[in-house]
Amino acid sequence: MKKLLLIAGLLTTALFAEFKTVDVDTFEKLMAKGYPTIDIRTPMEWKQTGIIKGAHKMMFFTPSGQPDLAGWFFELGHLVKDKKEPILIYCAHANRSNVLGKGLSQMGFEHVYELKDGIENGWIKAGKKTVK
Repeated sequence: MKKLLLIAGLLTTALFAEFKTVDVDTFEKLMAKGYPTIDIRTPMEWKQTGIIKGAHKMMFFTPSGQPDLAGWFFELGHLVKDKKEPILIYCAHANRSNVLGKGLSQMGFEHVYELKDGIENGWIKAGKKTVK
């Protein structure tokens, strides 16, 4: 019985969780609403291209490609107090943010949005500015 309740609870959470890839204009509109925006790239990448103004620098994958789960979720806990709050994430090309976004959604974060094509092929190619 306990297993059935646990499975039902997990399925219910997954049904309400939302992970979406959104275009530059939609991402910008969501940012304007004040939703936390997180750049999950590495410090070297931040230095090369800058970041989207207002974004929080929170490296998720180390330079060797391994996730820093403990450190990242510790920082996230200071930024997001409730899994119902919308979160915006991006990386260079949307590969890493896609993996992370799907994971957050599976963990019950209800509104996770990633920037389509990332900062380099999405934001910068659309002519949007970054800050160093």
